[in-house]
Formats: sequence, C-alpha cells, structure tokens
Amino acid sequence: MGVQTDSPVKDKNYNLITVLQLSLHHAWMLDQYVKDAESQGDEELAKWLHRIQDNNLKAGEQGKQMLLKRLHDENG
Repeated sequence: MGVQTDSPVKDKNYNLITVLQLSLHHAWMLDQYVKDAESQGDEELAKWLHRIQDNNLKAGEQGKQMLLKRLHDENG
C-alpha cells in the first residue's frame, strides 16, 4: 500500500526509502514514549512500546541493508 504521487523523483527505491525513513523516525519518537511511560511507573506500557521500537529499528536496519545492496548493484 504505497503513497501515490506523480513525483519525478519516484523510482523503484522510492517506497523503500520512504518506509526506511518512517521506521527510523518512529523508533526515535518511541524512545520518548518509553521514557514517559517509565517515568510514570507504567512498566507494562514501557515494555510494549519498547518492543514496537525494537521492531522499527529492525525494519530500519533491514531497509538500510536492502538499499545499500540495490545502490551497489545499480552502480556496479
């Protein structure tokens, strides 16, 4: 389910780069949410948010590796 645009810069890696950026941005945002939950003594929420953050970091790392491979393959 990609975003439909008529951007002249959209290429086969556009969605990959967008999702990579969003994954890393969400991981960064979740860091504060985890800290907020911890400071309020809500360990259940903190653990749940931390798991989501870990998933976003994992997806971000996978996306970086995929993008690196694609750019390497394109540029020989």
